[in-house]
Amino acid sequence: MKNILPVIILLTIVLGKSLSAQQTIGWFQNDAESYNGYTLFAPIVYTETYLIDNCGKIIHSWPSSYKPGNSVYLTEDGFLLRTGSVGNTSFTAGGNGGIIEKIDSAGNVVWSYSISDSQQCQHHDIAILPNGNILAIVWDSHTSTDAIANGRNPATVNSVLWSEKIIEINPTNDSIVWEWYVWDHLIQDFSAVQANYGVVADHPELVDINFTNAAASEDWLHMNAVFYNAEFDQIAVSLHNTHEIWIIDHSTSTTEAASHSGGTYGKGGDLLYRWGNPQAYDCGSAANQKFYGQHDVRWIPAGYPGEGMIMVYNNGINRPSGNYSTVDVFMPAVDSLGNYTMTAGTACPPVALSWQYMAATPTDFYSAAISGAERMPNGNTLICQGEDGTMFEVDSVGNMVWKYISPVTFSGPMTQGSTPGGTPPSGNPNNVFRCKRYAPDYPGLANYDLTPGNPIEMNPIAYSCTIYASIDDEFVQITNAYPNPASDYIIVQSSNGQEIINKLEIFGMNGLLMLEKCPETSSAQVNISCLKAGMYIIRISLNEKTEFHQIIVE
Repeated sequence: MKNILPVIILLTIVLGKSLSAQQTIGWFQNDAESYNGYTLFAPIVYTETYLIDNCGKIIHSWPSSYKPGNSVYLTEDGFLLRTGSVGNTSFTAGGNGGIIEKIDSAGNVVWSYSISDSQQCQHHDIAILPNGNILAIVWDSHTSTDAIANGRNPATVNSVLWSEKIIEINPTNDSIVWEWYVWDHLIQDFSAVQANYGVVADHPELVDINFTNAAASEDWLHMNAVFYNAEFDQIAVSLHNTHEIWIIDHSTSTTEAASHSGGTYGKGGDLLYRWGNPQAYDCGSAANQKFYGQHDVRWIPAGYPGEGMIMVYNNGINRPSGNYSTVDVFMPAVDSLGNYTMTAGTACPPVALSWQYMAATPTDFYSAAISGAERMPNGNTLICQGEDGTMFEVDSVGNMVWKYISPVTFSGPMTQGSTPGGTPPSGNPNNVFRCKRYAPDYPGLANYDLTPGNPIEMNPIAYSCTIYASIDDEFVQITNAYPNPASDYIIVQSSNGQEIINKLEIFGMNGLLMLEKCPETSSAQVNISCLKAGMYIIRISLNEKTEFHQIIVE
């Protein structure tokens, strides 16, 4: 197995394109290195959903009767798939939703599905499957009697305990075609006379019903993200209250998902893998904890830099070194067929991250709740610092190349110059759960008029902003870098043998320049024998174009 060193990407603050000393919201920056596209976001405190271009101009917006609960997506057939918060009084924790709606370009609700009563409530996130079905995270309420019978410590349960389930909805006939319940995969070492008794450390595939970060809390686990991997037919979820992510098998039937066998991986609905906090399964201490109240979890897609790795927005609340956020990327211990290494009595590998982004002054980048991040095809990372409504993009070595602050509060768009933040009635909260960027050639945009309108904010400042070349023109790699992994040397050459490489720079993942060469030829061999084992970024300058490659040195 390749050795990949833990890394930290330091933020380079770039404010050279701010518009005015009075500017507080809206568009701030769009550099040529930004990934061109359209950014979708739904302010948590408002009912409108927005799609903007890289200059912060409105491309489209969709009304709703509900504030989000919490995620929104644009489907490949052009509909807004939106969760809504219906105000369920039985489930009052953050992220409560209750309804999923499909909204057309004219703002008409063409489909809706309610999951909200005294026993269950959709919350936080959904995922669209390739066949059009929808995965939804749902709170699943159990009485204290049921919880105690299953091994819960009576001192940490009130009248009810909310567990979690994932359901798969077929929107063509509103049927539930697959279900998975945490409640079917429990273990506990509190009471030998109650169900699910065993040695927790011997069963990392099961969930300790007594591992909790809050005494007598109804919201025991607090899932806040779900993501589907079509290659392996697996589902990843983020658990805020256990500070870890789980991976489960979706290939099972509902019956198999309730058991400990069956499915492609032979484990039924048991956890295939977990990572972030081995204390949750008695295989580590606080020193081994990686995540702190994290949100969002996603596999980096094939063909993207870091493909196959998992990216998480690590909120950092109660982090021992201080409250600050990071975007963390790690390579799970998995083979090419989707089988994971998870050994009883041992913390799940890896022991270190493959990539991490944080601010140069860590506390400058912090959101205690919500938030998310996703990798762009060109290697950049789009980040939503949710509590501040701040969305920004960094390149592979940590330079900020795009920035936007949501101008929408509980009463709608604010006036430019207003200060966002705080709570009503005196404050102007502009929280955003997540943002997602779609490429100009995304199929779901085909029937939309992509002519930019005005900025969202009221009384906007006049500004000049350039939309740079589309991804097809701007981000197609025209050089190769090989071998990869490498040990003694690498060769960088233009694909057609004609493009001239003006400069070649190799950066460590801490952002430091390690090597520099100015070949002024179409091909260059670079001696890397002086570099330690680890992951590096190559920045290649060709006339007015800049490319990035990621390599591993063994």
